[in-house]
Amino acid sequence: MKITASLIDKLIRLRNGESIPASQLRGEWVDELVRDGMIVSTSHGSRRILFAPQSAAFLQALSAIDERLSDLDLMRDTFLNDGATRSDQASATGNSKLVSVRSCPGFPVNAYEPIQCTLQGRSVTVAPEEGSFLFITDWQSFFIPREIIVVGIENMENFRLIRQQRSLFERTIGPGRLLFVSRYPQSTDLRSWLQTIPNRYIHFGDFDLAGIHIFLTEFHPFLGNRSSFFIPGDIERKLAAGSLERYNAQYLKFNSLTTDIPALQHLIDTINVYHRCYDQEGYINIQNKED
Repeated sequence: MKITASLIDKLIRLRNGESIPASQLRGEWVDELVRDGMIVSTSHGSRRILFAPQSAAFLQALSAIDERLSDLDLMRDTFLNDGATRSDQASATGNSKLVSVRSCPGFPVNAYEPIQCTLQGRSVTVAPEEGSFLFITDWQSFFIPREIIVVGIENMENFRLIRQQRSLFERTIGPGRLLFVSRYPQSTDLRSWLQTIPNRYIHFGDFDLAGIHIFLTEFHPFLGNRSSFFIPGDIERKLAAGSLERYNAQYLKFNSLTTDIPALQHLIDTINVYHRCYDQEGYINIQNKED
């Protein structure tokens, strides 16, 4: 059973003596309640409706099916409270899993030079030691200086080992202080945060049609011209020795991919000319790579 706010509303209507169309409440557990007499199914012309003749017995039967349904009003309040945490649920009911809640919202950040930021109204320095990074959970209160360039890195290995790619970033992006971010775990938190700040954003992903598609569909439409795709100067040479198998696996899905961004369209054309892809991990300086 998937418990949703809509389902809770229907069960509350039945508890309160109202009837609902049978088409709105289906499932083996509903059939079981009908067989036990906890819900009565009757015909009204060509339509069938459901109602619960005994509210107390109906609630007891619901609780036996799923303990999350033992307090319908609490469940409705939990759904309405978008900020409810697992601790809130456990405190009220003893069950922290009444409603699915993301226990770890946010995204990781990294930098190889200290960056003075603001978090929850207080000054904080982002300067992770080599071999570590920070995780920002309260991203709604996280702000960075306007001149900082945000670099989003798709692959976690590249994100962890930014110091082994410093010369690559300096050659490709030029002078400027960089804050590195990642979409790990997968969510829209990073994109939502990027929409609240004015900073320039550069997307560093795999050099393949799928990677470009991610940028064109999940970032550029929301960030506009202040977003761009990371394209190293030697990418054509890298692609010439890239993966044919990866290209073939993606071709049917992304063969019509185009963009009105000239530099990115040139990258797409180059990928299609060589029929090859190149993973961003290939840019990690292996000689200086951490153990």
